[in-house]
Amino acid sequence: MNSGILYIVATPIGNLEDITFRAVKALEKADLIFCEDTRVTKKLLDHYKIVAETRSFYGHGSKSRKPEPNFEYIISELKAGKNVAFVTDAGTPGISDPGNRLVAKAIENGIAVFPVSGASALTTLASISGIDLAKFMFLGFPPHKKGRETFFKEVAGFKYPVIYYESPHRLIKNLELLRSLSSEKNIILGRELTKMFEEVVRGTVSEVLDYFKDNEEKVRGEIAVIVY
Repeated sequence: MNSGILYIVATPIGNLEDITFRAVKALEKADLIFCEDTRVTKKLLDHYKIVAETRSFYGHGSKSRKPEPNFEYIISELKAGKNVAFVTDAGTPGISDPGNRLVAKAIENGIAVFPVSGASALTTLASISGIDLAKFMFLGFPPHKKGRETFFKEVAGFKYPVIYYESPHRLIKNLELLRSLSSEKNIILGRELTKMFEEVVRGTVSEVLDYFKDNEEKVRGEIAVIVY
């Protein structure tokens, strides 16, 4: 029996209309859809009236606070000939999530992998930056504790623009750290991109930090940051 195909499907980062025709077709035709959170994916599937079998990307029954992705189970389904779509809660899988490890496992097992491209917070913010991004560094999410200062020293010292994702719970603290390292670096910060309360804030690190300190009710949602 031939193995199935693994489709890495990009989904909207907020606005449910930001999905490609091809992505809708891929989700409709998949034998199984593996998701980060089946509840989040169900909202998307319901919106497009897609009836599909969804399963969690993560193993169940783990005593750890953060369950591990159930790679072996997904690979076994692919080897059984099923076509599998993998989606994250938002955006393009494989960027700051375990999707890249799933792709690596599929490649190791000789399984065909196809991208179904679409929305990404990284490219969405970059497209409205208005700065030269012919060269840039993407660093994902800052570490929570260990390595956090090293992370922001790298951000402050890099000669090309740096793009990273940020948590609203750590935004103020991390901007304070960045200001202590390089207060005059410039920032383009996008939050809730493509959603109803989308906002893009531009200025020096100090100016952006002061803005959010004065408007703490806006420190929420998904955040992407460009430092240059």
